[in-house]
Amino acid sequence: MQSTWIVGERKMIIERNFHPIDLQKWPRGQMFYYFSKVAPTGYSLTVELDITVMKTTLKERKIKFFPAYLWLITSMLNKQVEFKVAVKDEVLGYWDTLTPIYPIFHEDDQTISLMWTEYDDKFSVFYDRYLENYQQYANNHGVLSQPDKMPPENSYSISCIPWIEFKHFSLQSFENKPYYFPTVEAGSFVEKNGKIMLPFSITLHHATTDGWHVKQFLDDVKYAMNHPLDWL
Repeated sequence: MQSTWIVGERKMIIERNFHPIDLQKWPRGQMFYYFSKVAPTGYSLTVELDITVMKTTLKERKIKFFPAYLWLITSMLNKQVEFKVAVKDEVLGYWDTLTPIYPIFHEDDQTISLMWTEYDDKFSVFYDRYLENYQQYANNHGVLSQPDKMPPENSYSISCIPWIEFKHFSLQSFENKPYYFPTVEAGSFVEKNGKIMLPFSITLHHATTDGWHVKQFLDDVKYAMNHPLDWL
C-alpha cells in the first residue's frame, strides 16, 4: 500500500507494508488464541518517566516537546513486531511501522480534533511533517482535523492530558472488535527532586504482548530520552 505526501514542493511516496502472520509458526500463536478467543484480556500500567535531559535539550534547540515525544514513543514501539499486530481484510498480520494519531485541543470551544502525522525513521523528517500538518489543519474543528483524507490503517492512538498529574490511567473500550495496537497517554509534567517527571500510561492487548515486551519498550524509551543527541 502506498500514499502520497506533499511537503512544500516535494512529493514523497510512503509505503505501508502489511505482513500476514501464520499462527501455526508464530511463537505467540497459542497465547494469541487464548487471550483473544478463550479469555480476551487487556491490561494497562502507568510509570513515571524522567524527561529532564530530553526536555532541556529540546528547549536549547527550540524544538517543540510534543512532536518529539510522538516520534520517540512511536519509534520505540516500532522496534517490536508485537506492538504492530492488526487485522486487515480479516487477515492477522503486522505493519512495518505504526503512525501516531493524536488530539489537537481547541481553546475557543474546549473540544478536540484528531490529527495524524506519517511516521519516518528520521526525526527531522517527521518533525517537519508535524509542523506542516499543524499549520494546515490545527484550526479545523470536528472529529478529524484532516477532513480530506482518512487516518491510515497503521495509525495508533497516542494522547496527552497536560492539565492532570495522574498516578494511573486506564482506557476502556466499548467496542467489540479485534484491536491490538497499544494506546498511550501522558499527563502533566511534575517536578520532583530537581527532575522533570512525566506520568505515562500504556494500554495493551494480552493476545499480542506480555510484560516482557513492555519492559523492553520502557528500557528503550528511557535510553532515548536520556540520549536525545543520538536522534536529534
